[in-house]
Amino acid sequence: MKHLENDTFTEFILLGLLQYNPTHFCIFVLIAMMFLFTLTGNSLLILLILVDCHLHTPMYFFLWQLSLIDILFTLTIVPKMMTNYLLHKEVISTSDCGFQIFLGLALGGTECILLGLMSYDRYVAICKPLHYPLLMNWPLCRQMAISSWTGGIFNALIHTVCTMRLPFCGSREMNHFYCELPVVLHLSCEDTLTYETGILISTTILLLIPFSVILASYTLILVTVIQMSSAEGRKKAFSTCSSHLTVVSLYYGAIIFMYMRPIPSHTSGQDKVASVFYTILTPMLNPMIYSLRNKDVMGALEKILCKCLLYFKM
Repeated sequence: MKHLENDTFTEFILLGLLQYNPTHFCIFVLIAMMFLFTLTGNSLLILLILVDCHLHTPMYFFLWQLSLIDILFTLTIVPKMMTNYLLHKEVISTSDCGFQIFLGLALGGTECILLGLMSYDRYVAICKPLHYPLLMNWPLCRQMAISSWTGGIFNALIHTVCTMRLPFCGSREMNHFYCELPVVLHLSCEDTLTYETGILISTTILLLIPFSVILASYTLILVTVIQMSSAEGRKKAFSTCSSHLTVVSLYYGAIIFMYMRPIPSHTSGQDKVASVFYTILTPMLNPMIYSLRNKDVMGALEKILCKCLLYFKM
């Protein structure tokens, strides 16, 4: 009977992030502004990196990949959430729900791996500058990027197929703003303990291993920075490392909190707050942290603006 009900079931109900009152409408406007800033900031960063030949280095190669992921991640979730709020629409089809799960896991997993690779790139650049061209050559960088995308997509495909094949014979209401794996699993009327163990294993691989690489890389970077003779250089390096680590910690911390807890322990309020960090907040912060504080990127922006001004004057 369970599987019969699941076979005839075609929709989930998303209760959303916001309620229909003046306070939450102000939050909606804030999210809309953050959404536009995310798209603008990341798109501009990609454009600068692709156009300016001085930014054709491994660091910026990984950075435009990160910006692309943030754009796709945001487009996967925020427009649907905003449309549902404006139209007072709460229904999402099973196919759209599965698509959201797949893209969320694929992009999130890829970003986790990519952030680890970016930290390793910075470690080699700062701690082993003479060996940098050899250790971070272009064929290796491309292979790293392809591996991160392949790992994220493969993990997402497995979990999406397994999740959408589960029987859902109870409530179809999700007190969330998009179809996220732990929230959807919570609705299944089948024992998911074995599957949760698989999620924990894949989460450990895709989250804790890259996060450990990041912590190790930045620890070695900070040791190298401390040994610098220039006080100004130490201050600049500490400022850059601290801002990077803050955003990375927010991103990884929220995802670890979301995906490494037992499914029964999840509550809607905590899940929503955690999801906001890595679906809305960090995609907006990444271009600010990695570009506004970077002289090379700002120099490339100034050159493009000057060219635009000269073009319009002509």
